[in-house]
Amino acid sequence: MSRPGLILKLSCPDQPGIVAKIAGYVAGHRGNLLEFNQFSDPIGSKFFARLEIATADLDVDPQDFIDGFGTLGRSLRAHWHFRRLPYKMRTAVLVTKTDHCLQEILWRTGLGELPVEITSVIGNRPHCQPIAQHANIPFHLIQMDGDQRLPGFQQIRNLIDQQNVELVVLARFMQILPDDFCNAYAGRIINIHHSFLPAFIGANPYQQAYQRGVKLIGATCHYVTADLDAGPIIDQEVERVQHFHSPADLSRLGRHCERAALARGIRYHVHDRTLIDGHRAIVFPD
Repeated sequence: MSRPGLILKLSCPDQPGIVAKIAGYVAGHRGNLLEFNQFSDPIGSKFFARLEIATADLDVDPQDFIDGFGTLGRSLRAHWHFRRLPYKMRTAVLVTKTDHCLQEILWRTGLGELPVEITSVIGNRPHCQPIAQHANIPFHLIQMDGDQRLPGFQQIRNLIDQQNVELVVLARFMQILPDDFCNAYAGRIINIHHSFLPAFIGANPYQQAYQRGVKLIGATCHYVTADLDAGPIIDQEVERVQHFHSPADLSRLGRHCERAALARGIRYHVHDRTLIDGHRAIVFPD
C-alpha cells in the first residue's frame, strides 16, 4: 500500500450492470483497477464492493475523480467511501492487565503489516506501561474504579478526539463501554473477545469451556456496539481441544486465538476490507 492510489468501498441495492458502470467510470478517467472484490447478496438484495485503483495515469486530479464519482454513486443509491493511498490509520489501543494482544499489535506494526500510527496506549491499570514506553508510545493511565468510571471514559474520549484517532482497539480492555461511547465511535471500535461468540459470553469463558468439555475453543474479533459482545463479527479463530487439556492449557491456546483473530481483524479494517451491514460485517480478505 505504499504506491499512490485510492480504495473505494461501496454498498447499494443490487441491480444489473453495477460492475460495468463502476469499471467504466474508472477506465473513463484512465484509472487502473488493481483489485475489484464484489459480493451480491441474493437474500438481502444488496451489492457490496471493494476496489483498489492506481491513480498514476488519471486524466484528472484524484480529488476531482473522487468528487465526480458522486453522480454515479447517487444514481446507484449507494453508500461509498474513498481512501487515498498510502496512509496510516491513527489508532489508540486500550488495555488493562494482559499484554499479549498489545504485543501482537506492536510486533505486526513494526513489521509493516499494519498501516497504523499508534497515537497512544490507554490503560486503566499500569501493567502495560513499560511495554508502551519501550516502544516509545505515550501511555495514559486512567483511573476508572468505582465512581471514577464515567469520568474516566470522558478522559478517554478527550484523548481520542485530541489525537484525531480513527480506530480504537480494545486489546483485552476489561471495561464495558457506555452506550454513548459506543455510538460516538460506531464502526471505529474493534474488540477481541476471549471466546468463540456467541458461546460462553461473559466472565471466565475458559472455565465454562472446560466444564462443558468442548472440543474447540476460539476467539472473536468484532466491532463494538451498545449490545454487549454482539457487534458485527470481523474474524474468528479456533483451536482444537483434547480431553487432557486443563483450564490453563485452554487459556494458553486461547491467547493464540486472540492474537491471530485480532491481528486479522485490524488488518481487514485498516485496509478497508470490511463493510458493516446491520448486525454483520462483510469482509473481503486479502
